[in-house]
Amino acid sequence: MTAPQHHALNYVEITVTDLDEAKRFYTEAFGWRFNDYGPGYAGVQGPDGDEVGGLARGDEVRGGGPFVLLFSEDLDRSAQAVTAAGGRVVNGPYPFPGGRRFHFTDPSGNELGVWARS
Repeated sequence: MTAPQHHALNYVEITVTDLDEAKRFYTEAFGWRFNDYGPGYAGVQGPDGDEVGGLARGDEVRGGGPFVLLFSEDLDRSAQAVTAAGGRVVNGPYPFPGGRRFHFTDPSGNELGVWARS
């Protein structure tokens, strides 16, 4: 397990209205794996197996707050995977300084983004 770093982003928690549907979506779209902690919470495993975030069951999703961006080696394939898994691309892909990105909503209505270098 990697030691937490002072003042570094340590964990991101996403509220979802249907935990099973959210796990299915993020698994299909991005290959995420989870640690299940009961009917209301699932930890998100990072590539090295450390837990980097979680999906928390809630009654509603509130907009605003921090915007989460994921990195992709193939942006167009990631956009296709989001759509195929039941998400919706709501902006882009579009160029920005440093590469290209798109925004999407998951089945609960959370908006996240994905970026790539080119």
